[in-house]
Order: sequence, then C-alpha cells, then structure tokens
Amino acid sequence: MSDDSTDTDRPDRLAQGRKTRSEVLGPAHVARSDANRTPEDARFIELITEAAWGHVWSSEAISRRERSMLTIALLAALGNEEELRLHLRATANTGASRSDVIEALHHVAIYAGVPRANSAIRIAKEIWAEEPQAKD
Repeated sequence: MSDDSTDTDRPDRLAQGRKTRSEVLGPAHVARSDANRTPEDARFIELITEAAWGHVWSSEAISRRERSMLTIALLAALGNEEELRLHLRATANTGASRSDVIEALHHVAIYAGVPRANSAIRIAKEIWAEEPQAKD
C-alpha cells in the first residue's frame, strides 16, 4: 500500500489531529495540556497530534470504539498506566463500554500476562468509581 500524501498535506493532518484529539480526549483535557505546553515538549506534542491523532485516530478503517479498545489493550499490555488512565476516561467519547474494556483486558491477560491485566482492571475500577454515571 502506498502513501500518496505529501508535505503539503501536513497542515491538514495537524488540523485534523487537533480536532480528533479534542473529540476523543475532550476539550478540557486538551486545554489543560495546551496550557502546560513548553518549548521543550511543543514539537513532541505536534508530532503526536499529527501522527497519532491526525493519522491513526482519524482513520475511518475501524470505529473509534474499536480503536479505543485496541489502545487500552496495548497500553495495559505495555504497563503504560498514565496513558491507560487517559484512554479509559476517553471511553466516554469513543463509545467503548465498560464491558468492552473488560473484554479487551481479558485478552491482555491471556496474551500479555495476568499481572498487566490485573493492574489495568484495578485502574479501570478506580476511573469508574470517579465517574459512576459512565455507561455499562
């Protein structure tokens, strides 16, 4: 598969990334993140906004719900707890339910290890205790 994009697509990918990031993580998170931006991390944030949010999360190949479940499983499997918390909270915007998250974490248990899944389930329960109105 070839990539027909050019450098002239970059502003569009960055703008799309900003939009998608806000839709998934929520405008309040993005505003806090932007307020904490420094010269040391500005280019990094631009990179992930363009690549992760402008490409991967903006793709229509799979739904945001499915993408959310994959992301949560990968973060749990790798033990990236801070990002896992972020993406567990984002399920309110992606359509992934608590049941979806638990299913993804069962896969983590089998394919990446019970301790990683156990930690992730503990974190999910903490997040859900903060947000009792969250869906299923």
